[in-house]
Amino acid sequence: MAQLFGFSIDDSYKKPSETVVSPVPKSNEDGADYYLASGFYGQYLDVEGVFKTEYDLIRRYREMALHPEVDSAIEDIIIEAIVADQNDSPIQIDLENLNVGPQVKDIIRGEFQYIKEMLDFDKKSHEIFRNWYVDGRIYYHKVIDLEKPEEGIKELRYIDALKIKYVREQNKKGGANAIQYTNNNRPGGSDNPLDSEFPGLTEYFIYTPNSYQKNQYGSVAVTGQQKDAVKFAKDAIAYCTSGLVDRNKHTVLSYLQKSIKALNQLRMIEDSLVIYRLSRAPERRIFYIDVGNLPKAKAEQYLREVMSRYRNKLTYDATTGEVRDDKKYMSMMEDFWLPRREGGRGTEISTLPGGQNLGELTDVEYFQKKLFRSLNVPESRMADNASFSLGRSSEVLRDELKFSKFVGRMRKRFSNLFHDILKTQLILKNVVTPQEWEQMSDHIQYDFLYDNHFSELKDAELMQERLGLVATADPYIGKYYSVNYIRRKILRQTDQEITEEDAIIAAEKEDGTIPPTEQEIMLAQSVMGQDQKTNKQNLGKTQTEGDKESINTSKTENPESPGTPDLKGGEI
Repeated sequence: MAQLFGFSIDDSYKKPSETVVSPVPKSNEDGADYYLASGFYGQYLDVEGVFKTEYDLIRRYREMALHPEVDSAIEDIIIEAIVADQNDSPIQIDLENLNVGPQVKDIIRGEFQYIKEMLDFDKKSHEIFRNWYVDGRIYYHKVIDLEKPEEGIKELRYIDALKIKYVREQNKKGGANAIQYTNNNRPGGSDNPLDSEFPGLTEYFIYTPNSYQKNQYGSVAVTGQQKDAVKFAKDAIAYCTSGLVDRNKHTVLSYLQKSIKALNQLRMIEDSLVIYRLSRAPERRIFYIDVGNLPKAKAEQYLREVMSRYRNKLTYDATTGEVRDDKKYMSMMEDFWLPRREGGRGTEISTLPGGQNLGELTDVEYFQKKLFRSLNVPESRMADNASFSLGRSSEVLRDELKFSKFVGRMRKRFSNLFHDILKTQLILKNVVTPQEWEQMSDHIQYDFLYDNHFSELKDAELMQERLGLVATADPYIGKYYSVNYIRRKILRQTDQEITEEDAIIAAEKEDGTIPPTEQEIMLAQSVMGQDQKTNKQNLGKTQTEGDKESINTSKTENPESPGTPDLKGGEI
């Protein structure tokens, strides 16, 4: 494990200033542990112990997912989160808020489509999301050509969560000043905290391909050694966790974690109910056999003869479907045969009633609701006759709204997988630099195909209410309220939306998409009437008035005769 396998992206630009230091390591939201490594005498990383703990936890999650109630709840969650459509992809990239050129956007969209094809996400989206939800984590190895990294990712290989672990290692530096700065007067030290050397971090993945194998008895045994492990560079692995971390044990948890107790309680209740009903359901008879004065041994023999004579035990074999006679075996569910001495009431047969109120399932239903509540699935979906109706949003249950928001949070968390792979692909192909990616990453969104109609109903109803308020406030526009106030406070339009909508409205009015209003028509008619009236007045003038005007104009325009006309001799 001395050498890292894979590749690392050069992010030297991230190195802070020499004056920006902290002895506190970065937050471990992904559940990675911190291990000290200070040379030969450093602390040993117990890979087997870590794997054993996570293995037991993940194995429990996978066993829980096979339970019918839990599987039904998981399917409800996955169906809402990943919508499978014949024509549309379950997820698309949204670059509307990204401030780059259209060519760069086209390249990013093409690389994202390439990533989806490598994952075969359109066909395997349900399985990928289910593995992530159940395990609480998912890992992919980004396979590249180490000699030609500029060609990008060649393949994405799935890694079982049982065989890989994310580790952060603190490299403690040596030297006289490699001591935590505690006071200003320590002997031999500096008073400046910047002179202290803080531990650095090394992040990598430990992959143990042979950690868990089945032995000859069918059980799982820990066989992997630390020497068999492979250290992967951090950037060579694409991973996404659930975001739930046990802070005490530094372990990533699944969304099924809080359902463990509820599921165990439901199992115990169901098992005890089955046992009780099998033992108390049938009515059993009690035979009191008169044995007279027979000795004990002969009395028992006589009792067995009577039992074998009248006893009938037929059993059903579920594997073969046969009905056979097993008289030689007696169980607690059969009839009772008791001897009775002379002087009693003789042979008697009485009936022992079966259990009462066997149809009550209140306790089972309670724990079922508790299980569904722990999985964040609405309890209404558990009912057999539950129906789905597209009514008003005010009639939608609060649990459904909470469930919709829960699914939205999971989608946003799951999209980190695509974000990580896309980052590596764009940087390797020199589309963007690591520094440019940090600036762009917050503006890249992922749009999942949505099938939950509750949000659409809510938006439609809100818009209806707002338009109703606008109609109510319309008579008061110009008297108490301005148009700007109506658009900002009632319609909730931002400055950008107002500017965009005004430009679109003006363009649509110009090309005739939006017909003119009655006021605009009346205004246009009045303007046209004024123009026609002016034209009629000009046409109604006499010719004489026109000649006079032309003569006056000619006189005025003659520069040589500003006053009286210049008459030559002999001309009248």
